[in-house]
Amino acid sequence: MEGVFVSDFISPIRERSKFAARVSVFDTTLRDGEQTPGVCFTLEEKLEIAKKLDELGVDFIEGGFPVNSEEETETIRKIKGLGLNAKICGLARCVTADVDACLKADVGRAHIFIATSDIHLKYKLRMAEEKALEQAVATAEYVKSHGLECEFSCEDATRTPLERLLRFYTSVEGVGADVHNVPDTVGVMEPEAMYELIRSLKGKLKKPISMHCHNDFGLAVANTLAGVKAGASQVHTTINGLGERGGNASVEQTATALKAMYGVKTGIRLDRLKETSKLVERFSMVKLMPNYPIVGDNAFAHEAGIHVHGVLAKAESYEPLTPEMVGQKRRIVMGKHTGKHAVASFVKQRYNLSDEQIAAVVEKVRDVTVHKKKITEDDVIAIVEGVLGSVREAEALATLNEVLIITGNKITPTASVQLSLGGSNRVAAGVGTGPVDAVSRAIQSALGKRITLQNYKLEAISGGTDSLCTVEVTLEDRNGKMARGMAVGADIVMASVNALMEGLNRLYANRS
Repeated sequence: MEGVFVSDFISPIRERSKFAARVSVFDTTLRDGEQTPGVCFTLEEKLEIAKKLDELGVDFIEGGFPVNSEEETETIRKIKGLGLNAKICGLARCVTADVDACLKADVGRAHIFIATSDIHLKYKLRMAEEKALEQAVATAEYVKSHGLECEFSCEDATRTPLERLLRFYTSVEGVGADVHNVPDTVGVMEPEAMYELIRSLKGKLKKPISMHCHNDFGLAVANTLAGVKAGASQVHTTINGLGERGGNASVEQTATALKAMYGVKTGIRLDRLKETSKLVERFSMVKLMPNYPIVGDNAFAHEAGIHVHGVLAKAESYEPLTPEMVGQKRRIVMGKHTGKHAVASFVKQRYNLSDEQIAAVVEKVRDVTVHKKKITEDDVIAIVEGVLGSVREAEALATLNEVLIITGNKITPTASVQLSLGGSNRVAAGVGTGPVDAVSRAIQSALGKRITLQNYKLEAISGGTDSLCTVEVTLEDRNGKMARGMAVGADIVMASVNALMEGLNRLYANRS
């Protein structure tokens, strides 16, 4: 498959697995995802997410639990009113009132459930198995009699005896249930066991089987894939793996793995995964870890020298699929592990640098990482421009030997400098509205106020309190000659000082 570079060891697994021709994606971000502690979507956010999910290509959107409130019911009605391609589903217990709420919400499918494990029957429902089965069958009949599709779940299925699962699923199938969903409600399964469970159910049931896996042991995606390998033809997922406790199976990882590893078709437009993830991240206010697979900021980022070298030579050396496939971009992150080859390859795409200049950029990158953990491409570009525009130390007429800056609460910012100019030492002090202003005045004072600062520009290159900044200054001497100085650094004050000295030396260089 073009753009995919996975292991050949997967081929025999693919050949002997019982994959459906196409796997449907049932997204439950707006229902199970919203049950993430601290997450609550507004009506407008739910509508935006629903539209984005539809653009992504999910087959079903579980809009919520209609019986929860009139507001929930109306929200789902409005999602249905968007006229999306995805079928809208509502969750319901095996209770007539819950199904009536689904009907009021105008959904196309009701997802009904009842607990079937010993612990749930005894402590949650306080109900005998026979009574639970009776309710399940009656509710499935009620759903079908009102013209809705019926998806049935045995809650806590993976802690329910197989014989009991078969009894419940075959019974609801007998009255018209359309899909059998198998929830690993507390995420206690592992892939081999899940494969055997789904294989056993698949051999006895006629209707499609669906997977609903939780991530308590970090195995939600692996268990979902194992179920699909055994013949399940629908998967429940959420954007960014949102959900209760450890969350649910992530649509990004599940859909990409199905396509890239097994060649299984879904309706998901993989190149829209990143933008959908970012939207839900913003609305949920749950920040993804940078190393989150597929859509994380570091999913296609490389720093270590040997890795960068390999990626630049041939991307698949260290990437199992192309970043564009999932709506991402490759990033070369410069840091203390970055080698000369990586920096050279990166900057030569934009600049013509000598070996001496490349060495200077590498040294500056490594020096900056002492203060800033991550160096972005924009940071490196600024560093390169600083190196290209700098006056060589050997050619510098003015050298800053020492600078002391004092500032604080109720303290007037004060700076003292000692610099060398044409072989003579100059010492001066200055006060200002801030530390940068104070050091600027001190330098101007040391020069006998023959230099004035005409323009000062500060720009943060990237976000965060450890962001690199670019400082650009314009200086003018008594004769009206002007020169620009620029410096890059993590320390705003020292970057400003270096920019001032750069501009100063350019002025003196221009006089000769």
